[in-house]
Amino acid sequence: MTKIKETSTNFANKKALTDECPELYASKLIGGQWSLAICSYLINGKLRFGELRKSLGNITERMLTLQLRRLEEDKIITRTVYAEIPPRVEYELTEIGDQLKPVIQELDKWGTMHKASLEDLESTKNL
Repeated sequence: MTKIKETSTNFANKKALTDECPELYASKLIGGQWSLAICSYLINGKLRFGELRKSLGNITERMLTLQLRRLEEDKIITRTVYAEIPPRVEYELTEIGDQLKPVIQELDKWGTMHKASLEDLESTKNL
């Protein structure tokens, strides 16, 4: 994940848009390839790093770590480290992250309906 130079026009445009448009601001927070998926799995409760990695399938350890850190910085998830051997770390949605539940559930419904609609169009097209 590369950072955009703060002096670039692209940075200024994105900042202006996210400052003025709450939808884009929200999209920036959870719109990454993995952020929404991570939050979706955490809807059901706490998960350990390994459990998240297994659930997400193709994500690398590095990418998962970066995404979890970013979500933690944005106060969407919380990380709890237990002083045990071996060390145990759990992730869960914060109160702010919990407010995403209905949004994620609606996106799930919409995605399912949209996918079915496209499949219906394809099947009628092939007749």
